Amino acid sequence: MLSPILALHDIDIGRDYLFDLLRSHGLLVRSRRRNVKTTNSRHHLHKYPNIIKDLVISRPEQVWVSDITYIRLVDKWGYLSLVTDAYSRKIMGYCFREDMTTIGCVHALEMAVSNREWINLPLIHHSDRGTQYCSSLYVDRLVSSNIAISMTETGSPYENALAERVNGILKGEFEFYSQNLSFSEMNLHITKSIYSYNNIRPHRSCDYLTPSEAHRQNITLRKRWKPYSKNYDVTEKELMELTNEKDLNSSSEIITFEEHAV
Repeated sequence: MLSPILALHDIDIGRDYLFDLLRSHGLLVRSRRRNVKTTNSRHHLHKYPNIIKDLVISRPEQVWVSDITYIRLVDKWGYLSLVTDAYSRKIMGYCFREDMTTIGCVHALEMAVSNREWINLPLIHHSDRGTQYCSSLYVDRLVSSNIAISMTETGSPYENALAERVNGILKGEFEFYSQNLSFSEMNLHITKSIYSYNNIRPHRSCDYLTPSEAHRQNITLRKRWKPYSKNYDVTEKELMELTNEKDLNSSSEIITFEEHAV
C-alpha cells in the first residue's frame, strides 16, 4: 500500500525489511484479542438468509456491510456502529454510543442512506444476526429505503469479513486501542479518523485510491480479493426484485462473497 508513496521519494525497500525496520523502532501496532461480545444471535426475531455468497462486487452501492465494534475508553466501553461500502471500502455511516442499543445502528444507517451517490441502483445490506440488525426498527428502515437484506448464517467472521477488517484498520492504524480518552474525546477522534480513512488513506483494494475517490468515480478497480464462486448468477433486475421482498426464503440464497484483502 505504501509502494506508490515510497516511489515518489525514490525509496526502494522490500516489505520484510520495512517491517523489520518499523519493529526495531517500536512503530508496529500490536494486535489485540477480542474480549467483548457485540453479537447476540440467540433470539426469536426473523433472521434473513445470506444472499451475497459468491457475488462479484462490481460497483459502489451494490453491497453495504454493517457491524458493531467495541472501543475501550478511560473508564468503560464504547460501541461504534459502521456501515461500509463493499466495493469502494468507504465508510458510509457511523455512530458511536455508550450502549449497544439498536438506535446506534439506525443512526449509522441513516447517515449512510443520506450519503448515497448512486440512489437509482439496487443495494443489499449485509450484517450479522444480532438483535440490533434483526429488530423491526432496523428492518423497517431498510425496507423503507428499498434496500435488500442479507445476514450471516453462522457465527463465522468470514461471512462478514470485510466489516471485521475495517474494524481492525480503524482500531489498529488509527490507534483506537492505545488512546486513554473519555467518550466525548473518543467521539471526536473517531470522526477525524474516519475522515482520514475515507479521504486520505490509499486503499490496496481500491487500486491505491482513497475510498472516497473509488466511490465517487465508480471505475473498474483491480480486484485483490479471492471469491469462492458457486456459479450463482444474479442480475441487477433480480436484485431490485429482492429489494421489496421482506421475507426471503431459502431459494433466494443466491449471492455471497468473502473478503481476503483490504
